[in-house]
Amino acid sequence: MLKEYIKYLKDNPKGYWFKAKLYGWGWVPVKWQGWLILAIGIGIAFLGVHIGEIDDSPGAAALGVFLMISLIFIFGYWKGEKPRWQWGLPKEKKEEL
Repeated sequence: MLKEYIKYLKDNPKGYWFKAKLYGWGWVPVKWQGWLILAIGIGIAFLGVHIGEIDDSPGAAALGVFLMISLIFIFGYWKGEKPRWQWGLPKEKKEEL
Protein backbone atom coordinates (compact mmCIF):
# COMPACT_ATOMS: atom_id res chain seq x y z
CA MET A 1 0.00 0.00 0.00
CA LEU A 2 2.84 2.40 0.81
CA LYS A 3 4.43 1.79 -2.59
CA GLU A 4 1.12 2.61 -4.32
CA TYR A 5 0.82 5.82 -2.26
CA ILE A 6 4.35 6.95 -3.14
CA LYS A 7 3.75 6.12 -6.80
CA TYR A 8 0.52 8.18 -6.68
CA LEU A 9 2.35 11.18 -5.20
CA LYS A 10 5.20 10.98 -7.73
CA ASP A 11 2.76 10.78 -10.66
CA ASN A 12 2.57 14.54 -11.13
CA PRO A 13 2.69 15.45 -14.85
CA LYS A 14 1.08 18.87 -14.29
CA GLY A 15 3.66 19.90 -11.67
CA TYR A 16 1.22 20.45 -8.80
CA TRP A 17 2.67 21.67 -5.52
CA PHE A 18 -0.12 19.85 -3.67
CA LYS A 19 -1.98 16.67 -4.63
CA ALA A 20 -5.32 15.48 -3.33
CA LYS A 21 -5.08 13.19 -0.32
CA LEU A 22 -5.83 9.54 -0.94
CA TYR A 23 -8.01 9.22 2.14
CA GLY A 24 -10.33 12.06 3.09
CA TRP A 25 -10.45 15.62 1.77
CA GLY A 26 -7.52 17.98 1.42
CA TRP A 27 -4.00 18.14 0.07
CA VAL A 28 -0.56 16.69 0.57
CA PRO A 29 2.54 18.68 -0.43
CA VAL A 30 4.43 16.86 -3.19
CA LYS A 31 7.01 19.41 -4.39
CA TRP A 32 9.49 21.47 -2.43
CA GLN A 33 7.36 24.59 -2.98
CA GLY A 34 4.41 22.91 -1.26
CA TRP A 35 6.57 21.84 1.66
CA LEU A 36 7.90 25.40 1.92
CA ILE A 37 4.36 26.82 2.07
CA LEU A 38 3.50 24.29 4.78
CA ALA A 39 6.63 25.21 6.78
CA ILE A 40 5.87 28.95 6.47
CA GLY A 41 2.28 28.31 7.60
CA ILE A 42 3.43 26.37 10.65
CA GLY A 43 5.94 29.13 11.42
CA ILE A 44 3.17 31.75 11.27
CA ALA A 45 1.02 29.67 13.61
CA PHE A 46 3.86 29.23 16.12
CA LEU A 47 4.68 32.93 15.91
CA GLY A 48 1.05 33.79 16.66
CA VAL A 49 1.03 31.44 19.66
CA HIS A 50 4.34 32.89 20.89
CA ILE A 51 3.11 36.48 20.58
CA GLY A 52 -0.14 35.47 22.27
CA GLU A 53 1.78 34.05 25.23
CA ILE A 54 4.03 37.12 25.56
CA ASP A 55 1.19 39.67 25.33
CA ASP A 56 -1.38 37.43 27.07
CA SER A 57 -3.53 37.76 23.97
CA PRO A 58 -5.33 34.61 22.79
CA GLY A 59 -6.48 36.55 19.73
CA ALA A 60 -2.92 36.61 18.38
CA ALA A 61 -2.73 32.83 18.60
CA ALA A 62 -6.08 32.44 16.85
CA LEU A 63 -4.99 34.91 14.16
CA GLY A 64 -1.77 32.95 13.58
CA VAL A 65 -3.68 29.69 13.12
CA PHE A 66 -6.23 31.41 10.87
CA LEU A 67 -3.44 32.86 8.71
CA MET A 68 -1.76 29.45 8.47
CA ILE A 69 -4.96 27.76 7.32
CA SER A 70 -5.69 30.59 4.88
CA LEU A 71 -2.20 30.40 3.39
CA ILE A 72 -2.45 26.65 2.83
CA PHE A 73 -5.95 26.91 1.32
CA ILE A 74 -4.98 29.75 -1.03
CA PHE A 75 -1.91 27.95 -2.34
CA GLY A 76 -3.70 24.60 -2.31
CA TYR A 77 -6.41 25.88 -4.64
CA TRP A 78 -4.00 27.92 -6.73
CA LYS A 79 -1.14 25.43 -7.17
CA GLY A 80 -2.78 22.15 -6.27
CA GLU A 81 -5.01 19.46 -7.62
CA LYS A 82 -8.74 19.99 -7.24
CA PRO A 83 -9.60 18.72 -3.74
CA ARG A 84 -12.15 15.94 -3.54
CA TRP A 85 -13.35 13.38 -1.11
CA GLN A 86 -11.81 10.02 -1.91
CA TRP A 87 -11.04 6.80 -0.14
CA GLY A 88 -8.11 5.12 -1.86
CA LEU A 89 -6.67 5.40 -5.34
CA PRO A 90 -8.97 6.89 -7.99
CA LYS A 91 -10.47 4.23 -10.26
CA GLU A 92 -8.45 5.29 -13.31
CA LYS A 93 -5.23 5.08 -11.27
CA LYS A 94 -6.09 1.58 -9.95
CA GLU A 95 -6.46 0.30 -13.49
CA GLU A 96 -3.00 1.61 -14.43
CA LEU A 97 -1.34 -0.23 -11.55
